[in-house]
Amino acid sequence: MHRRQWLAGVGLAGAGLWPLAAADPPAADSYPKDGAEALERLKAGNARFADGKTRHAHESADWRKHLVAEQRPVATILGCSDSRVPPELVFDQGFGDLFVIRVAGNVIATDVVGSIAYAALHLGTPLFVVMGHAGCGAVTAAVDATVKKAKEPERIEALLKLIEPGLKGLDLTLAPGPRLDAAVEANVRWSVRQLADLDGARAALKAGRIKLVGAVYDLASGRVRFLD
Repeated sequence: MHRRQWLAGVGLAGAGLWPLAAADPPAADSYPKDGAEALERLKAGNARFADGKTRHAHESADWRKHLVAEQRPVATILGCSDSRVPPELVFDQGFGDLFVIRVAGNVIATDVVGSIAYAALHLGTPLFVVMGHAGCGAVTAAVDATVKKAKEPERIEALLKLIEPGLKGLDLTLAPGPRLDAAVEANVRWSVRQLADLDGARAALKAGRIKLVGAVYDLASGRVRFLD
């Protein structure tokens, strides 16, 4: 199925699936006013995490009880399934703070788009982040399929085919390390571009109702680099 067909199939291409504005927050001082403020909150949390000064907020029994009736996450994160990259820890956030979608290679697949549509329609998160990470195994396999013609089992091959279009401009003359770094970033940009290209997303981004950014997490330092 053509990408636009299955995107339309889950309905995200309709402008109505992106919120006109974030829903009323539970408290004015605890919920960001827009995507830019939500991004600053994530940046501050990641700085604490990388510096070993995490607060571990929003983890108490009382806070969990507060979330029983509803949730109001400040951001939606599309990240990789890699066990070394848990977004809640990386951004020093607690229960109910992030709506997290994780899939190997942080790819845009049908169920991923459906989850993002849910976050847009029902949760009204003002910020959407696609976060890849250094040394991504899925991206490594996609690069190997391109450079070494390596083969994977059928279901993994299907995943790699979602990554490969974003690697078309990859400089294959680079050394393996820099080449993988470039591929990881290219894959993040590809996922961001696919989301931004949706009709509803374009309108919401242009109007400033949401913010969409890409990011790459460094395994060694613990720091997240947000892409321009």
